[in-house]
Amino acid sequence: MNSIVNIAAYKFVTLDDLPGRRSALKDLCHRLGLRGTILLSQEGLNMFVAGTRASIDTYLKFLREQPEFAELDVKESFSDYQPFNRMLVRLKKEIIAFGIESVDPRKKSSPRIEAKELKRWLDEGRAVTLLDTRNDYEIKVGTFKNAIPAKVDDFRHFPDAVANLPEEMKEQPVVTFCTGGIRCEKAAPFMEQAGFKNIYQLDGGILKYFEECGGAHYDGECFVFDQRVALDPQLKETDTTQCYACLTPLTRMETRSPHYDPGVSCPHCYVAPEVKLSDLLDQRHEELRELTNPLPGAAPYVNRRPISVPQRAEGTTLIEFLESLRTIQTNEDWREIIGAGQILLDEKPIAADHVLKTGKRLIHIIPHTVEPPVNAAIEILFEDDGILVVHKPAPLPMHPCGRFNRNSLQYILEQLIHPLRPRPVHRLDSNTSGIVVCAKMQKVAAGLQPQFENGTVKKRYLAKVHGHPVEDEFESTAAISKEPTATGGRAIDPDGLASHTKFKVLNRNEDGTSLVEAIPITGRTNQIRLHLWDLEHPIVGDPMYLPGKGFGAKQTLDPGDPPLCLHAADIEFEHPTTRERMKFESAPKW
Repeated sequence: MNSIVNIAAYKFVTLDDLPGRRSALKDLCHRLGLRGTILLSQEGLNMFVAGTRASIDTYLKFLREQPEFAELDVKESFSDYQPFNRMLVRLKKEIIAFGIESVDPRKKSSPRIEAKELKRWLDEGRAVTLLDTRNDYEIKVGTFKNAIPAKVDDFRHFPDAVANLPEEMKEQPVVTFCTGGIRCEKAAPFMEQAGFKNIYQLDGGILKYFEECGGAHYDGECFVFDQRVALDPQLKETDTTQCYACLTPLTRMETRSPHYDPGVSCPHCYVAPEVKLSDLLDQRHEELRELTNPLPGAAPYVNRRPISVPQRAEGTTLIEFLESLRTIQTNEDWREIIGAGQILLDEKPIAADHVLKTGKRLIHIIPHTVEPPVNAAIEILFEDDGILVVHKPAPLPMHPCGRFNRNSLQYILEQLIHPLRPRPVHRLDSNTSGIVVCAKMQKVAAGLQPQFENGTVKKRYLAKVHGHPVEDEFESTAAISKEPTATGGRAIDPDGLASHTKFKVLNRNEDGTSLVEAIPITGRTNQIRLHLWDLEHPIVGDPMYLPGKGFGAKQTLDPGDPPLCLHAADIEFEHPTTRERMKFESAPKW
């Protein structure tokens, strides 16, 4: 019993010869029979390793003989089995992914508070805010009493979470904490950069607190990233397990659920068989009504909009790059935004003449954001363990973009089936209604997206167009421009991307319009709209591609505008898990 020693440690220190270090550690761990994960980068080392007492001692002796790790602090726990399947030694850009270059624990860290000192503060009832920097699914297992969750599902989203914290917290004593302390090494300094004045980081994290203080002021267990899943305040493995489909930790009671099938589903991600699909859809639609009434972007909030610097912007100034984005902001608008310190690079305001480098990530801070209204009448057509098929209304953007962030299909669906993060595997324009297929997990997306790329997915659109086409069946192979036009759309361009759409007239209406079936062979931006416009049969209600070969400047319609009469009516594909050929149909509202 308890014959396996589990160690966790990290050290922020500048390292050289990473390939050589990786090779030496791999060979040593292989000889000692150790398993786990070691991450190496220029900023240091992060590791979770398990093995026999003798092997662990030999491994640590090897590390501590190197000057960089002479004072390496290690946390230990014990188990009666090996909790790791294999030994991985990997080279990384960061030993804990964060993506903010101005945060470097080698140069500056925040004040630390030791476990016993924090306990004393809590015993005394001292006014202090505890901020849990971990992911939502970790917090579900346990956290400090009255702690505030960061509300993230990935540590890279922590900067966005900080922007949504109450302004008054900047004046309060705040103690950040995580599992072993490494995330707080970056979270706490970042918060100091963001204006928080009394920040501390719990030295050694929850595991060190458990070791020195037990479970005082703590509710539940601590999630760990190995087969043990969770440890109690005595650092012993508990009955908590984990669903490897959706990553949600599960209690013993939840594993007794008939919906728990290891590796397949759990009570949190289980979807009833199709015979009960109607009950599930009724529940989903009720949840959607609650999520979208009012619209999620209707209440003012601080929007941190990321802007990636593409290769074409290398060497340009900030103001030149922002002007090239073709947004609603004018040059004067951007200069005012920059002057207010609302364009950040590495969490620091930059000037209009700052010269940009490819690959950098800017943040546009938009305070008091209130998003334009959209049509959020989303309908769920089908759901199972892997996919979600919806009828997207219009106008509704697919992804956060431009003036829209929370008022988008992706954001709303993420709130609907949290903690899963559904991802549309294809796209429709904001103004186009119809069927959208979403993957509920990455491994499902990997089985769906290639089908769209290789053309095995069958799609059929319906469009109401101006005029009566002469032929019952016709097609267009006009090439489409690679880059957006000045109005944000696309253009017919002989040197552009090869494009192909087939059309069939279904009805010629007395009002001078026609109902047309469109089958896209390729999938270019605005392809159906642009091909019909080029053939002098533009789509009724299109705000951009106008009759008479004109261009409009409006990209996204308002809910009260006449609709764009283009609808994704049918889709047929192979289910990536069951291999069943599935077909869904949806009628247009117009």
